[in-house]
Amino acid sequence: MATTVSREFRLQMDGYGLTTAEIHYHLPDHPSLLQLYVWQDFDLAPEFPELKGFLDYWDRELEGALHSVRVAHHRLIKPSEWRAVDGVIAIH
Repeated sequence: MATTVSREFRLQMDGYGLTTAEIHYHLPDHPSLLQLYVWQDFDLAPEFPELKGFLDYWDRELEGALHSVRVAHHRLIKPSEWRAVDGVIAIH
């Protein structure tokens, strides 16, 4: 029986954590007004390559100029919380 491991679990095992970014940007038609966008994905702290890639895309492709970005990050699986189990229990 083949089991597939989710992308999210593999990322967590590689050290990725859940990253949430609160992005404030200027509305293109009304630059004095700010709008909020919330972005969330798995990323590596403290470099945040996924978030940086998204912000580069935003700066390059979207009209709303960035005002500020606030980031929260949490590793969901820590080394002390995961351990290999030898054996499988099947419940029918």
